[in-house]
Amino acid sequence: MGVSQTAERTASKKRSPKGGIPLSAAMILVTLGVVYGDIGTSPMYTLKAIMSGNGGLTTMSQDVVIGALSLIIWTMTLITTVKYVLVAMKADNHNEGGIFALYSLVKRCGKWLIIPAMIGGAALLADGILTPAVTVTTAIEGLRTIDFFHALIGDNQGIVVLITIVILCALFAMQRAGTSTIGKAFGPIMTVWFLYLGITGLVNVGADLNVFRALNPLRGIMFLFNGNLNHAGLMVLGNVFLCTTGAEALYSDMGHVGKANIYASWPFVKVCLILNYLGQGAWILANNGNAALAATPKLNPFFQMLPEAVRVFAVVLSTFAAIIASQALITGSYSIISEAIRLNLMPHMRIAYPSETKGQIYIPLVNNIMWVSCIGVVLFFQTSSHMEAAYGLAITVTMLMTTLLLFTYLSKIRRKHALAVPFLAFFMLLEFAFFFSSLTKFMHGGYVTVILATLIFAVMYVWRRGTAIERTQSVYLPVDQYVDQLAELRADDEIPYLADNLVFLTNDSSPDMLDRDILYSILDKRPKRARAYFFLNIQVTDEPNTHEFSINTFGTNYLFKVQIRLGFRVNQRVNEYLYQIVEKLVEDHMIEPQHHKYSIYKKKSEVGDFRFCLIRKVPSSSADISAFDRNIILAKYVIRRVCGSPAHWYGLENSNVVFEYVPLFARSKRQHVLQYVELPEAMRHVRAAVDEAHATYLTHESGASADAASDEDIDMFDAAVRKAHDDEARHVEDSVIGGDTAVFHPIVIDEDGESEGRKE
Repeated sequence: MGVSQTAERTASKKRSPKGGIPLSAAMILVTLGVVYGDIGTSPMYTLKAIMSGNGGLTTMSQDVVIGALSLIIWTMTLITTVKYVLVAMKADNHNEGGIFALYSLVKRCGKWLIIPAMIGGAALLADGILTPAVTVTTAIEGLRTIDFFHALIGDNQGIVVLITIVILCALFAMQRAGTSTIGKAFGPIMTVWFLYLGITGLVNVGADLNVFRALNPLRGIMFLFNGNLNHAGLMVLGNVFLCTTGAEALYSDMGHVGKANIYASWPFVKVCLILNYLGQGAWILANNGNAALAATPKLNPFFQMLPEAVRVFAVVLSTFAAIIASQALITGSYSIISEAIRLNLMPHMRIAYPSETKGQIYIPLVNNIMWVSCIGVVLFFQTSSHMEAAYGLAITVTMLMTTLLLFTYLSKIRRKHALAVPFLAFFMLLEFAFFFSSLTKFMHGGYVTVILATLIFAVMYVWRRGTAIERTQSVYLPVDQYVDQLAELRADDEIPYLADNLVFLTNDSSPDMLDRDILYSILDKRPKRARAYFFLNIQVTDEPNTHEFSINTFGTNYLFKVQIRLGFRVNQRVNEYLYQIVEKLVEDHMIEPQHHKYSIYKKKSEVGDFRFCLIRKVPSSSADISAFDRNIILAKYVIRRVCGSPAHWYGLENSNVVFEYVPLFARSKRQHVLQYVELPEAMRHVRAAVDEAHATYLTHESGASADAASDEDIDMFDAAVRKAHDDEARHVEDSVIGGDTAVFHPIVIDEDGESEGRKE
């Protein structure tokens, strides 16, 4: 028997549109400030790196410049526009983007697909740690090109490191304000930045209109394979790739700003970027014979093509733009972690929603880890030139993994086989070339991103494998089979009350089943007597202000399986909502009033006290599990402790909370059987004499029967040993009440009303 009740609903509750965040001028501004920072700053260093790798300004003939520009334009077109904007953004998971959102769509198509998803996600998160450190350090060092700032900073790199750390601290501290607030602050600056890129590029294009021949892709191919023009060979692709490093972040940030706003803003951004690259190319062609410029150390056409009068403005603006570039990777990291949590690849973490849009999230723990890691990278590398050596290697790995998943999506989900095969062949070949050329960065600092990615991958592996091990041991039991025992326990006067309302938190959203460990805690460990038992499941909805609950009473007035559905912006103060639920149950005569005998209030409440019991599973030393899997489980629990306690997530830090430890594994190794050995005849006579003397003493003192007491002790000890052995030798389903206890994955209600396996 079950009933449903609906608590208060907020009048302003609104469901997000099915298409995600709608198109609007305000959100386009936010998009410019959040999404394009990384790719928008690429003109500052891409052509500079290509020119430096080719031998300097004097080697930049017309064929070299046009070929390099062609590679840049078509790399940006093929990877950013075609692969990500036109293809990948169609593969969204409830309007969320990123490699884990993509994996969510294709995970049923192959068990092996989780590996490329984990590798790509780990590499992207590692790149997200490196990018803020690189961009901010580069920006601060760029201020030295202005005499005023050079007088302040000088050549002391320690000052640069200190300023960089201060800016990073401010950047990460402001993340709690939310994507929308940050985007509104950064949006106008990035709008000015892109207009500046387009205008300065357009002004300089007039110096040599031949640069428009770079729109022909054949010029790029000819340059790439012509050793007389391209002295760097295929390795030049490692520098060309810098023009599109922000493409993966663009896909990951889709949930923060909405795909419609990316579709609307990307053409403007791309045109401005191409115009600036063409303007730099025209300036190079007009000045490749200038010996004085060729002798300039670290010549950068991005700044040199500007008149002296506006160069100060350009340097200051580029400093702000470079700092903002970090935002795309930071917000993208939040989205990636959020999707990883849903997939059981990362532990549960507290997620904040600073705005009315669910896609715009803030994860405090992730923010703090990235904060500390970025500062560590700055202190380790010290200079931007050392950091740039590591830049871009990790993101090529992510792009390769994304291509594999997109191929699966196109072929298995969309059934577009004619498109999927050419897509896979073309982009795997293209991105593998970029990956191969970027391998030269490994020994020059790329190993740092590889180490970071490996550590992140290890965390995901431990969490996912640990969850799989736990699921093999999970047993769910029908609650109605235990109603009679719970009723007897509730009425047993020999056991004192533990609480008026005993509450267990559970991830199980099924209405009529319970994790074996909860029932084991109530009945088999120290019996827990209470006036009412609540088994509480929390569900977060896609609406910001939902306040609902449903109850299964199992035909009783003391046993309740409760599901509370809260909007993503609702503070999960479980104790307060549960108090409201009990009040409602008392009012509707579904539970007996729980009168307070003592109270500081004149009007005594009819709701009693609450005690919350949180189950902690501990691996048993006798569990039937390999040493490797045991270490995986132990490592998972260490990670879980680092990520915080559910008591904090659910606002129970000031409540009466009990932590109950239960064995994780239901199946144990078969133990050796003890063999009974009789005492020697001489020892039996000695024991008999001792027993007789002891019995005489007890009879004299208390009149009790010593033999009976001794027999009782032996029987209890022997029975306990035999029972423990028998229990360990049999499977759990042979010893519990309730019939079939095979692993049961109860339904989880999502926004489309579909059901899926329980998420640990």
